[in-house]
Amino acid sequence: MRWTRGERSENIEDRRGESGGGGFPIGAGISGLGIGGFLLLVVFSLVTGQNFFSLLGGESGDVSSTGDSFEHHLPQRTSPQEEELVDFVSFVLDDVQQTWSRILPPQGQPYRDAKLVLFTDTISSGCGFAQSAMGPFYCPLDQKVYIDLGFYKELQQRFGAPGDFAQAYIIAHELGHHVQNLLGIFEQIHEAQQQTPEQANFLSIRLELQADCLAGVWASSTTRRDLVEKGDIEESLGAAAAVGDDRIQRQMTGHVSPETWTHGSSTQRVGWFKRGLESGDLQHCDTFHTNLPGE
Repeated sequence: MRWTRGERSENIEDRRGESGGGGFPIGAGISGLGIGGFLLLVVFSLVTGQNFFSLLGGESGDVSSTGDSFEHHLPQRTSPQEEELVDFVSFVLDDVQQTWSRILPPQGQPYRDAKLVLFTDTISSGCGFAQSAMGPFYCPLDQKVYIDLGFYKELQQRFGAPGDFAQAYIIAHELGHHVQNLLGIFEQIHEAQQQTPEQANFLSIRLELQADCLAGVWASSTTRRDLVEKGDIEESLGAAAAVGDDRIQRQMTGHVSPETWTHGSSTQRVGWFKRGLESGDLQHCDTFHTNLPGE
């Protein structure tokens, strides 16, 4: 991706030196995993919204639970490579938000910038205490995106999705949730899930796939602005496919259980990202009244 290194976004909150208490309650099944296996389960749980720790047979916590916590600041040690990654994240953050600030107002919806919080290991957010640093998420209550940069290493090494445009896709997807929040979609889906709990996963999948489509709308704008280099689109498609529920489940458990999906299959995620990419139009991202790819 063609990008320029400049002053960091005023919407970046760097909390990498901040640490909180708490964590997953360790059950008997977890104790034999080792740190690599533990982190892998954390990644899969956060990306899919499913508690993979329950597969181990021991007690485990909810990855989005809240509780008592403490915060303190630790000495922050970074590398030039990590600081360059921060600059890249800053560039993408501003570019995505500037894109939506052009798209939404003509449709009667002002755009309000989200903040992006960089953190390490644990963080206290407006949506509660995040007990793992390994997965990006958007909190509609404080309108912030939370990212541990270590996730990008996992994205490349464990998910097999390398490249800077794959990294940009993650940010664009989370900011897609911010657009949904501004449009009132988040609140509507939350209310619908409360009224019809049996449809909660169904609605969650639609919400996530719409965020993929909105990420595609942003990616479409980068092609018109000549920011895309050879292989970039393939990187973003690879990232969308890599975090499909079916692929994660197959890698994690050896079998696929569609009834437990919360984000959609690889085919569905790629399909809706491509729909936004090819149309460049927010109006083409209605996942709630359209059959999904693979259905």
